[in-house]
Amino acid sequence: MNPDTLLVFSLLAACIVAFVMNKPRMDAVAIMALLALVLSGTLTSAEALAGFSEPSVILIAAFFVIGEALVRTGIAYRVGDWLLTRAGSSETRLLVLLMLAVAGLGSVMSSTGVVALFIPVALSIARRIDVSPARLMMPLAFAGLISGMLTLVGTPPNMVVNSELARAGHAGFAFFDFTPAGLVVLMLGLGYMTLARRWLSRGEAQHGTPGKGRRRLSDLAAEYALTGRPRRLRILPDSPLIGSTLGDMQLRKRYGANVIAIERERQFGNDMLSTSASRELLEGDILLVDFVRPELDLDRFRGEMKLQTLSFKGKHFFEGSRELGLAEVTLPPGSGMIGRSILDLRMRSQRGINVMGLRRDGRAITSEVLQEKLRMGDTLLIAGTWKAIRLLHREAKDFLVLTLPAEIDEAAPAARRAPLALFSLVVTVGLMISGIVPNVIAALIGCLLMGAFRCIDMDSAYRAIHWQSLILIVGMLPFALALQKTGGIDLIVSSLLSVTGDASPRRVMAALFVLTAVTGLFISNTATAVLMAPIGIGLAQQIGVSPYPFAMTVALAASAAFMTPVSSPVNTLVVGPGRYRFTDFVRVGVPFTLIVLLVCVVLLPLLFPFN
Repeated sequence: MNPDTLLVFSLLAACIVAFVMNKPRMDAVAIMALLALVLSGTLTSAEALAGFSEPSVILIAAFFVIGEALVRTGIAYRVGDWLLTRAGSSETRLLVLLMLAVAGLGSVMSSTGVVALFIPVALSIARRIDVSPARLMMPLAFAGLISGMLTLVGTPPNMVVNSELARAGHAGFAFFDFTPAGLVVLMLGLGYMTLARRWLSRGEAQHGTPGKGRRRLSDLAAEYALTGRPRRLRILPDSPLIGSTLGDMQLRKRYGANVIAIERERQFGNDMLSTSASRELLEGDILLVDFVRPELDLDRFRGEMKLQTLSFKGKHFFEGSRELGLAEVTLPPGSGMIGRSILDLRMRSQRGINVMGLRRDGRAITSEVLQEKLRMGDTLLIAGTWKAIRLLHREAKDFLVLTLPAEIDEAAPAARRAPLALFSLVVTVGLMISGIVPNVIAALIGCLLMGAFRCIDMDSAYRAIHWQSLILIVGMLPFALALQKTGGIDLIVSSLLSVTGDASPRRVMAALFVLTAVTGLFISNTATAVLMAPIGIGLAQQIGVSPYPFAMTVALAASAAFMTPVSSPVNTLVVGPGRYRFTDFVRVGVPFTLIVLLVCVVLLPLLFPFN
C-alpha cells in the first residue's frame, strides 16, 4: 500500500470515527475531509469542488423546493390525511402504506426526490399521531432505497450495470427483470421495519417530537369554553342571506352569531374564506358560526335565515386549520384597546379577525362578552386566517400575540394553488419517466413552474433547502476519485480475487455483495456500480457462469445502502428530520443488509440460472 492510498484510507477512517461520535457535525466533518484531500495534494481544488456541480446535488436542492411548494399548497398534508384515513388508528398500517407509496413512486422516478417529497408528509403525520419522527423517517429512507430495486430505471446503478452488460457483449436487463427480487426485498422490508422501528423509539425522549407540549386548537377552545358553541350551517336556495354581505346582515347583533369563516365549494375542493364585512354570501356557502348562547339563538337564526345544519368532519370545528386558526393575544400597558368593548375594536372590518373569547384573572368570561370593557392584561382568543393572525405582530403597541397553536406548523398559505402545484408535479414526474430531459433538468423545470404559479416565493424556496444535507453530500463525493487515483479500488479488487479463489458461485456472489455494499459506505451508489459492475461480470466469466446473477447482485448491493447515514443521499436527507445518530443506522441497517444479501444468494440464481 503506497502512502497516498494509506492517507485516503486513514482519512476515511477518521471520518467514520467522527460520524460515530457525532462530533463535530457531519457536514463540518465532510468539509474538513474535502480540505484535507486538497491540502495533501491527493486532489486538485477543481476535483475536490466538483461535487458542487454534481447533478444529484442540484436535483436534491430542487426537490427540497418542490416539496416545500407541496407543503405550502396543502398537497403534502392531503396525502398525509389520505394515509391516516386508510391507516386508522394502526401505526403499523400507516408505516406499511407510507413505505408502499414511497417505493411505488420511487420505482419510476428519483428515489431521492421521492423521499424529499414525503419528508414533510411524514413529519406532519408524526405530529398528528404524536409519535417521534424517528419512527417514520428511517422506514421512509429504506423504502426509497428499496424502490431502486424494483425497475430498471429505479436508480442509476441499475442502468450502469445494464450498460456494462451491453459493453461486455450480453443482452441487457428488461424493464421488470428487477421486480421479482425487488418485491421480495420490499415485503421483507415492510415486516422488518414494523419491528425495527421499536429500536428507533429508544431515543424518543431525547430527540423529542416537534410540536409536542404546545397547545393545539382544541386546547384553546376548551380553555375559553368554546365546547358546544360552534355550528356548521349551509345556506339553502331560499335563504335571505344570498347576495347580502356580512356587514349588511349584522348577524352578531341580531342573533349572537359570530361567523368565523365561510367554506365555499370549488371545482378542486372547498376554499376557506375570511369574513370581512364586505364578503358577499352565495347559495351553498357553508358558514362556520360561533354562538355564545347556542341554546337561545341557534334555532331562530337557522329558521329565519333558511340554513341547514351540517356535521363536523374533524375533532374540532376548524376543519380548515391549514388556512384558518386560533391565537391568544393580550393587551399590554398603554394599549389603545383598553377601556373599549370588543365591538368597538372592529376587528373583523379592520383586520379580518373575529374575537371568540375573553379570559380575565385566569377564567373565561362567557356572558355578554361583546359589551365587556377590556382591561390591561386581558387575553383574547381570536380567529382568522394565519396570515391575518401573523399581521397582528405588527401591532405590538396594542396587541401581543401570546400563543400560536401547533397547527400553525401545518398552515397552507397557498392552498388555492394546489391544482397548479399538482400540475407542476405531474409535469416534473412525467419528464423524469419519459427521459425527454435529464432528471435534474426536469426538477428545475418543476421549480420554475412552482414559482411561476406562485405556489412558493423565492424567500421560502431558499429557506426550504436543507443546506446541511447538501454540504455533507458534496464533501463526501470526492472520495470516489481519491480512491481511484491512489489505487485504493485496485487494492480492494485484488484482495477479493485472492479471497474467493475457487469458491462456489454462490459464495463468490456473497463476497461480491459484501464488497459492493462496503464500497457503497464511502462513495455514491452510482460510483459504486461503475466500479463494481465490471468486477462482477469479470468474476462470472472467470468461474465460467452466467453474468446476469452477478450483475444483478452488484445492482442490488449498490442500492442496499442501509448501514450509514452517508452511504446514500436518501439516508442523509432523513438524518436531520429524524434526529438520528450515526449508530442508529448501523443498528438498524446492518441486519437488513444481511437480509438483502440472503435474498441475493438464494433467489437470484433461481431467477437467473448460472448456466
